[in-house]
Amino acid sequence: MASKLTANGIYEGSRIILPEHREAFLRDQKQQERKGKPVLDEQEMQLIEEAILESYQECRSITLTVFNAFDDEGLRGVVTAIDKQNRRIKLVRGDEDYSWIKIEEITAASR
Repeated sequence: MASKLTANGIYEGSRIILPEHREAFLRDQKQQERKGKPVLDEQEMQLIEEAILESYQECRSITLTVFNAFDDEGLRGVVTAIDKQNRRIKLVRGDEDYSWIKIEEITAASR
């Protein structure tokens, strides 16, 4: 019995992680993987806005890269509405699938 008490022997054989502790640890690990939003210069923003306007006027398909804290999301579709007051666009990606995207969240656009 003395051998179990030496060199932290009691705890060596009974390592248990509570589910709450595991979830908290994984949540902290995920938070450390977050990335910051890139700062776009005026020229890049103008190119993005021109691509959006061209898609809206000519009903052409456009690919937008939307910022996400963990992984950027690429969306392809046609811009059908521009809300200037709220600075967002409506991107239609199929017959009934659409989403409203804030212009500030767009990091890249390609035609």
